[in-house]
Amino acid sequence: MSELYSKRDTLSLRTRHIGPSCKVFFADDPIKIVRAQRQYMFDEKGGRYLDCINNVSHVGHCHPEVLKAALKQMELLNTNSRFLHDNIVEYAKRLSATLPEKLSVCYFTNSGSEANDLALRLARQFSGHQDVITLDHAYHGHLTSLIEISPYKFQEGKDIKKEFVHVAPAPDTYRGKYREDHADPASAYADDVKKIIEEAHKDGRKIAAFITESMQSCGGQIIPPAGYFQKVAKYVREAGGVFIADEVQVGFGRVGKHFWSFQMHGEDFVPDIVTMGKPMGNGHPVACVVTTREIAEAFCSSGMEYFNTYGGNPVSSAVGLAVLDVIESEDLRGNATRVGDYLIELLNKQKAKHALIGDVRGCGLFIGIDLVKDHQKRTPATAEAQHIIYRMKEKRVLLSADGPHRNVLKIKPPMCFTEEDAVFMVEQLDGILTVLEEANGPQTGSVISENTVCRTKMSKEAHSELLSDSTKDPKENPSRKRNGLCADKNALPNKRLKT
Repeated sequence: MSELYSKRDTLSLRTRHIGPSCKVFFADDPIKIVRAQRQYMFDEKGGRYLDCINNVSHVGHCHPEVLKAALKQMELLNTNSRFLHDNIVEYAKRLSATLPEKLSVCYFTNSGSEANDLALRLARQFSGHQDVITLDHAYHGHLTSLIEISPYKFQEGKDIKKEFVHVAPAPDTYRGKYREDHADPASAYADDVKKIIEEAHKDGRKIAAFITESMQSCGGQIIPPAGYFQKVAKYVREAGGVFIADEVQVGFGRVGKHFWSFQMHGEDFVPDIVTMGKPMGNGHPVACVVTTREIAEAFCSSGMEYFNTYGGNPVSSAVGLAVLDVIESEDLRGNATRVGDYLIELLNKQKAKHALIGDVRGCGLFIGIDLVKDHQKRTPATAEAQHIIYRMKEKRVLLSADGPHRNVLKIKPPMCFTEEDAVFMVEQLDGILTVLEEANGPQTGSVISENTVCRTKMSKEAHSELLSDSTKDPKENPSRKRNGLCADKNALPNKRLKT
């Protein structure tokens, strides 16, 4: 495949012309990707990588049916949504059919950030209130309005939390304040939200919305305990606010048994607003907000017209419809369930074998591996995680690490990921963990030592993490019961969501 520039020149030009805050994956040794197909990406030398990162190319990179739909419509017409066109209404009808009945009104945008920004506008207009409750470590987009409600971002930068933003603890039953040994972690975490509302009222403030990802991604693949959403929604609605479910990263069947991740919480829970993005267009920029007729009418009553030049254009709608068709025709939800369950089973075997794996959690093809230096204290293995993702890259497997301590390996591949891919990924991970352990011998502390640095390659990023020892750890609990959705079958029983 021809290239405009050598990898070295591409990197040099990027440094010169692209903003320095726009980071690349594997910054110490970035990959130049020139093409992709299904769950594989290829560099300029033809090297093939198994993509375990890309939840954007949802049905597989360069899917022929999606490409065909885009090309066919692009040859006919692309214009803004002020003209009547069948594609936008057909797409809205098809999307609404996947959701609970009351969620039936669509606003199309171009990105998840735009969708979440619009959701805040809807919530504030409907409620007449301003304040927003968000979860710790949450990320909802790059617009100013969303950085303000994304602790994942504003806690890392120089921004300070705005007075209208209230941060509730992430409902993490492995590393959070209420863990799997708690009698009722869902109620305990929900009560924290209730207290926030009560304190806000004392200060004369009113809640417009509670916003959360249905499963936290940047927060470290966190799956809320069963019953949490129902309780929070009750408290927020009693305060005059609405519940916004952010499905930008986890929607469109990624969890397998349900089309939307919030549906894991049962039929008695329905958000007031749902936002969606990334996977909708399989790489084409399309996103959406879906809400109730009541909220939509309240938004319209402001007298301000909502218009988005590209949102819902004929090409974007055609692409979105093709993605829905592929999810159904290729049974990608079924694949997410089958392969996801198998992958979790393989990873739990690795957990029993390797002390570095503290927790395996997830549902469908949304899985996190929480790495720890000590099982008893659950001390985050931050440097080890960075080391592993670089070594996995050398083995031609692309992974990322995230979470508050950047110690959680994130697995969210294209939905066409196979059992053979799962075996290959786990074999590479097993080999890397084995080398780390052999280099250090039996120990209870950190798996990476200075000797390991000498004997195995480590990225500058991982080495700096090790030297800085950036592993702040909250109070620890040795209990090993799990509170998940459909993971860790060998764990002790606990209250779980029905999936």
